[in-house]
Amino acid sequence: MDAESKIKFLLENERLDAGLKAIASKVLEGERISFDEGVLLFEKGELGYLGVLANYIREKRHGNYTYFNRNFHIEPTNVCVYDCKFCSYSRLIKNRDEGWEMDVDAMMDIVRKYDNEPVTEVHITGGVVPKQDLEFYASFFRESKAHRPNLHIKALTPVEYYYIFKKAKLSHYEGMKYMKEAGLDSMPGGGAEIFHPEIREQIAADKCNAEQWLDIHEQAHKLDMRSNATMLYGHIEKYHHRIDHMERLRQLQDKTGGFQAFIPLKFRNKDNQMSYVPEVSVIEDLRNYAVSRIYLDNFDHIKSYWAMIGRDTAQLSLSFGVDDIDGTLDDTTKIYSMAGSEEQTPKMSTQQLVELIRHVGRHPIERNTLYEVITDYKDVVFEEEDEKKARYYPLPVIGEKI
Repeated sequence: MDAESKIKFLLENERLDAGLKAIASKVLEGERISFDEGVLLFEKGELGYLGVLANYIREKRHGNYTYFNRNFHIEPTNVCVYDCKFCSYSRLIKNRDEGWEMDVDAMMDIVRKYDNEPVTEVHITGGVVPKQDLEFYASFFRESKAHRPNLHIKALTPVEYYYIFKKAKLSHYEGMKYMKEAGLDSMPGGGAEIFHPEIREQIAADKCNAEQWLDIHEQAHKLDMRSNATMLYGHIEKYHHRIDHMERLRQLQDKTGGFQAFIPLKFRNKDNQMSYVPEVSVIEDLRNYAVSRIYLDNFDHIKSYWAMIGRDTAQLSLSFGVDDIDGTLDDTTKIYSMAGSEEQTPKMSTQQLVELIRHVGRHPIERNTLYEVITDYKDVVFEEEDEKKARYYPLPVIGEKI
């Protein structure tokens, strides 16, 4: 039974809640659901029902395509002026001896490490410290572009930019324009957490608020840069807080069209000030992915970070609206592992990612940051020794855009 037939089958179920049936009809007709209907999905939508709707939308947009990229992270510091209660990664300045603070040369050493490997993206985010200011990052962007012009720089969240621009006495637009001219290509989606002030003030009171976060992304979009968006779920928020968060993103996306992917981030409770809060189940993870896919009708992609939720859950998520599982990482991030994720040394070769996707019947596509196809792995056969030879596999570039 195909995805559309499954929705029609749901609609024939006389016992299905009337509100859920109305939502299923809207999804089938390509109509937008309301805020209250989004909350209803969380409150009454069972896993199977949500999966049917989310997978229909996913396959209508992308078929079986599942995207990944070859990337690495640079985390310039885990020292931070902010005191987010959920964070297991950062160290306050008074405890900076427990952390690290890189200079530009150290960051460039990481870039040079990948000189002979066909990675396409460097993802940069970390803590916030005064000395890593506007010129610190601008100089790194310039050096990185001079060294490797085609390496896409996806760097810093509004949390970093808000602090940096305020210190430099620049508007959000002026600051983003300056960073773009220095070499910034796009923005990751971090720092969003939960937008609603009722929750944000309890878990991240001292950093940029929802309006500031959204405005910095809007200014980036005005400059023709693309960005992602995240949501930290599964802690003290209620379902209506999640939908409020998605609604604000949906409204900005209607206005700018600049978001590429939405990435739900699971709260992990290891070694942070919210360790008393239990983590939600895998079932709730999958429900959240599905509702995200259904509600965010103007976002092209829903991404699950395999490094945060583990490989098995990442595979499951591909049947609940997710079409992207991020990249190779090469064990270059500590944000997830320090919070207690399943992947304590997150790295996968291209072959491993391809096989993970194939094993659940999906079609692996290596993309660049802007979702242009680099390699279609549908019919690629790996030699038995490939896994032992290298972490990455250079293959011909296909000039197709999706």
